[in-house]
Amino acid sequence: MRISAFLVLMLVMLGNLGAWALSNRPEDERPWAGLINGVALSPYQVNQNPIEGRHPGPGDIERDLTALAGHVKSVRSYSSLNGADLIPQAARRHGLTVTQGAWIQGIPEVDEAEIASLVRVTRHHDNIRRVLVGNEAILRTDVTVPQQIANIERVKRQVDVPVSTAEPWHVWLDHPELAAAVDYITVHILPYWEGVPAEGAVEYALFRYNELRAKYPNKHILIGEIGWPSDGPWRRGAEASLVNQAKFLRTFFNVAARERLDYYVMEAFDQPWKRTLEGTAGANWGMWDAMRQPKFPLSGGILEVPDWPVLCAVAIAMAFLPTLWFVFRRSDLRPSGQFFYAALIQASASILVWTGASAMSFGMAVTTEIAWAVLLACQVVLLAVMLFDGLELTEVVWTDRWRRRFEPARGAPGPGAPKVSIHVPCYNEPPHMVMQTLNALAKLDYPDFEVLIIDNNTRDEAVWRPVEAFCHQLGDRFRFFHLPKWPGYKAGALNFGLDHTAPDAEIVAVIDSDYQVDPAWLSSTVPYFQRARVGFVQSPQDYRDWGHDTFQAMCNWEYQGFFKIGMIQRNERNAIIQHGTMTLIRKSALVEVGRWGEWCITEDAELGLRLFEAGYEAVYMPDSFGQGLVPDSFAAYKTQRFRWAYGAVQILKRHWREMMPGSRTLTPAQRYHFLTGWLPWFADAAHMMFAAAAVFWSLGLLAFPKYFEFPPTVFMVPTLSVFGFKIVCSLWLYEARVRCTWPQKIGAAVAGMALTHTVGRAIWQGLFTSGRPFVRTPKCENQPAIVQGLLHAREEIGLMLGLSLAAAAIVAVFGHENRDAFLWAGLLAVQSLPYLAALATSMINVMPALRLRRRRNAPPQVAEAEAGD
Repeated sequence: MRISAFLVLMLVMLGNLGAWALSNRPEDERPWAGLINGVALSPYQVNQNPIEGRHPGPGDIERDLTALAGHVKSVRSYSSLNGADLIPQAARRHGLTVTQGAWIQGIPEVDEAEIASLVRVTRHHDNIRRVLVGNEAILRTDVTVPQQIANIERVKRQVDVPVSTAEPWHVWLDHPELAAAVDYITVHILPYWEGVPAEGAVEYALFRYNELRAKYPNKHILIGEIGWPSDGPWRRGAEASLVNQAKFLRTFFNVAARERLDYYVMEAFDQPWKRTLEGTAGANWGMWDAMRQPKFPLSGGILEVPDWPVLCAVAIAMAFLPTLWFVFRRSDLRPSGQFFYAALIQASASILVWTGASAMSFGMAVTTEIAWAVLLACQVVLLAVMLFDGLELTEVVWTDRWRRRFEPARGAPGPGAPKVSIHVPCYNEPPHMVMQTLNALAKLDYPDFEVLIIDNNTRDEAVWRPVEAFCHQLGDRFRFFHLPKWPGYKAGALNFGLDHTAPDAEIVAVIDSDYQVDPAWLSSTVPYFQRARVGFVQSPQDYRDWGHDTFQAMCNWEYQGFFKIGMIQRNERNAIIQHGTMTLIRKSALVEVGRWGEWCITEDAELGLRLFEAGYEAVYMPDSFGQGLVPDSFAAYKTQRFRWAYGAVQILKRHWREMMPGSRTLTPAQRYHFLTGWLPWFADAAHMMFAAAAVFWSLGLLAFPKYFEFPPTVFMVPTLSVFGFKIVCSLWLYEARVRCTWPQKIGAAVAGMALTHTVGRAIWQGLFTSGRPFVRTPKCENQPAIVQGLLHAREEIGLMLGLSLAAAAIVAVFGHENRDAFLWAGLLAVQSLPYLAALATSMINVMPALRLRRRRNAPPQVAEAEAGD
């Protein structure tokens, strides 16, 4: 076994290495071995920002030109103030020529200072070979064409070098008078901003260059900016990536050499401060990164993530110990199961490292930094949920042997069998339903039992009187109690029953008032109490009379997932949830741990936890010994789940110390199952917050695009992938353990998803409130009207509309130019699915004409499930 575990360990690590290598295969492009004609130079360092008045000093400029020396022939500046006037002197020391610029913005005092400095610097440095008066000032409409011509003429009269201004190609085509005023044309050709795919971007740039040359044959044309960003949003067909940047520039350098083009690459170094002006793309045009390191080689293979071997090593190292512990500890799993989960651990580590590395970007806006922090936290939670779900799948599908598998006891119990007191709490229940429950109890084949019916707080005498009379008919074993204005809700009624239990009863059994039990229930389960440390024996909740109704069928199969999958897995570690009905409890243990907790609306689960804390053992028998009724309406279904989730928070708030590491009252496995069992409910609470945040972020994208960016692909893709994994995992588990058809599996998934908002709301209310009253789950209700069905899902409908409208608006506004818009819209659509499921489930509930179809040749159980569908 150790050999197979070692092989699994090696295979998953090699697989992780292979996945990194496969996704980072080098791209080839024609190399470039010569000098670059020129680069645009903004010497702002990581911690500098001209908008905030933090400018580079002489040392910064010297370091930048030292980095460029030997790679380029010339540099271009955009200003002649705030340190940019020091560029020519430093460039001279490194043998570089300069095209000096002046930043024109239509503010007279600023423009005058720029022009004066430009003239002064040019006169003092003979390595300035030409000057530029303004950069896209006409494009920005900071100045008019006549104003700019006047600026150019004024500078021409004061310097002895050629003078021009820099504008995109279409400005030059639209204004021949501007071309006539300059000594040479400086054009910006940036195919990325125009949405040209990288594959044809160099040809497009050459086309625009030749278009200008054809119109102005007597003018020298300088390409003042040309390049490609290494990161940023999609622009129609243009993808910003390091590979595309490297391929574009290497191709362009060779074409420029062939065509003898005069050019400056946009730009030398990444400029994080530009992120607030031009988004992620604006900060990532540099051939060198913000730390002045080359981003790609000019020959050889090109990698999108050049340091991927380091990241891969970090991911493998991060996952090594958990993977090692798992494969050597879990010898009870088949090797295929060990491999599956070990691979999931490795994949989770790789996703986290990949995301974290992408987050280490310089100069992000405050909103982006906040978004990254939230996204990384979400990523951790999502991956944790995926690992918990994956472990459940692994244990259910690939377990070789179940260590705690309990079968029904065989043979009739003898005369010395312990007495059982069966408690049936009632509140305002339909009399005929309770009578059916009592009839079934009367048929139990167990020799010594009593039945206590405790009706508490039912006001209408016509409801409880018939039940009382029926108990008298059934004989002395059946005792009826009516408790008006009784405190403690269901737990209060059960404590009253405990006080009135026969003194010789050793076991207390509890069923809900709608359950019809099998005659063999007690004889099959009570013998397990012969083991002294067994505190309670639990069999699953099961349901009847649901096959005729699509909504109830969906609910039934959704319930079955917990009892046929989750409870069996939890039973392996003695960590099941006690769920009230169909439970038997050792009376002495019940008294020892303090009886039923009247403070908690899920008194059953809370009692089970206290029994575990006292060191008792639980027995879970997956065989069904009784069937109750599925909620009649979506509102009742939601009310029930709200109570369960709210009660879970109450339990955690009361028992949090026992859940902490090092607690001696619970085993580590019990703590794990109680915490991870409720984690998906807390994930539903987080979903509410994320949905609201997504709508808010979408509004920010639409109203304030300068300050809001699309969340990065590195987050959105894993998020969508984890959602897909959860769906696959759920269906896989149902296929392995729940005997139902694929339509029924899907119906169960929809029903479960429909409760997301209800559970999330219960968790939030449970965190900030206490003492919410117990609300019973109504049975035998009449079908509500369609309008009522819409009202039952009104909150979910509102959230669904908010997310859907946000997705549609994002696609409408950004979809024509940014593929990230579709990914974000897809994420919004995924977030809206639980709310759509709620609407669908509610409407199915109020449309009784819907029926499932009986499948021909189906097994008897499945045929019954589909009968009348």
